[in-house]
Amino acid sequence: MTDVHTPEQRSYNMSRIRGKWTKPEKDIHYHLKSMKVKHKMHPKIEGNPDVYLKGRNFVMFIDGCFWHGCPKHCHIPETRKSFWEAKIRRNKRRDRKHTRDLKRLGYYVIRLWECDTENITQKTLSNVIGI
Repeated sequence: MTDVHTPEQRSYNMSRIRGKWTKPEKDIHYHLKSMKVKHKMHPKIEGNPDVYLKGRNFVMFIDGCFWHGCPKHCHIPETRKSFWEAKIRRNKRRDRKHTRDLKRLGYYVIRLWECDTENITQKTLSNVIGI
């Protein structure tokens, strides 16, 4: 299926996609905050995780289904298919590298899919982070 937007419109739409403070990240942040769990969003450490739990060496990445290749929800666009396949493949490779590096540094690493955060409850989140 061809793109319904002009290249200029598509470029503008893609430029509006943010890397920080996405809806899933905000949801996790508000849950942690209401549970009174001390955490830092987007800390300046290896791999730029989305959440860091202070005093626990625990980091969490919230991966977007499209950008990180969720097996359930990632749909590769037909337009420039080889570009998007290579892009997502590189993202996955980089994710594995960051996870491996953080584990070597002594961090406990959790990766959540964007789709897994949609209906997450405080109880589920407390089980995930082990409190």
